[in-house]
Amino acid sequence: MDKAPESTTNWADKDGSFNRQASQFRNAISKQPGAEFPPEKGRYHLYVSYACPWAHRTLIVRKLKGLEDIIPYTSVHWEMLEKGWRFAKPDEKVAGDNVTPDPIHKDVNYLRDIYFKVNPDYNGRFTVPTLYDVKQGKIVSNESSEIIRMFYTEFDDLLPEKYKRIDLFPEHLQQEIEGVNGWTYNDINNGVYKTGFAQTQEAYEKAIKPLFASLDRTEDHLAEHAGPFYFGNNITEADVRLYTTIVRFDPVYVQHFKCNIRDIRSGYPALHKWLRHLYWDVPAFGETTVFEHIKKHYTKSHKQINPAHITPVGPVPDILPKDVEVPAAAAALRSTNQ
Repeated sequence: MDKAPESTTNWADKDGSFNRQASQFRNAISKQPGAEFPPEKGRYHLYVSYACPWAHRTLIVRKLKGLEDIIPYTSVHWEMLEKGWRFAKPDEKVAGDNVTPDPIHKDVNYLRDIYFKVNPDYNGRFTVPTLYDVKQGKIVSNESSEIIRMFYTEFDDLLPEKYKRIDLFPEHLQQEIEGVNGWTYNDINNGVYKTGFAQTQEAYEKAIKPLFASLDRTEDHLAEHAGPFYFGNNITEADVRLYTTIVRFDPVYVQHFKCNIRDIRSGYPALHKWLRHLYWDVPAFGETTVFEHIKKHYTKSHKQINPAHITPVGPVPDILPKDVEVPAAAAALRSTNQ
């Protein structure tokens, strides 16, 4: 049961390029009659990390859709070493809500222990988010893109009307959202990882160029449209999936993953405005963002990138207030407006 952990170097192709493994649990909660995993209040438990952008998606959607009383959650500790994500110890004081020992399984210390309870022969990765069926003792899914879509609709019969009406994947925008998802995931969401975990100079440069080309593309889209969200006046899946990478960009990805051609706060005014609106004005985004976890996880868990485990102090602050710009950006904005 105690299997050897994987190094990130084992995720690389022969040319040194980062290769993300596919999620292995791909079941679904469904309100269709006879479904193995029907929607029920309190039946499912969501395991997340505040540090992880993929898990962060599920926390945002859980709050947007008013599922707080229906799907409880636990966050693991920010530290992820040889045995993967661990739960906080009873006497540890860590930032963020619900950073506790596992409330369901009193005998486990690591997320991996739950995977082995479900399948003693499991040989995949132990990832967050993990959506767990307490009643059956099964993992429903560990694929964030599919978990959030379950949250969009499958619990609507248990929700007040105001939350039922929230549609993050509206029919008239689905084709556009799917199109944006494709290149945003490949070049930005996963692009920062392909850049940061590259094992050769060639692989690094191969990843960083499309990353910034797609950030430029995103900036152009946001600058050309009134907003305040990606597709106009309403939050959609496109906002959720992009936000969890962009909010981590300046505090972590610029220095830790060497994504340093530009930062968001001085190099992308429209993207910076969009980001701060979500963080400061929409509680589902700001209240689920915990910078202590974000900064400490990356810098203290990736030994091959940061062997001394030193966490940089900056940038200060982690995210700027809505009415403050860094001097270079402020000067550029004044010049544009003259």
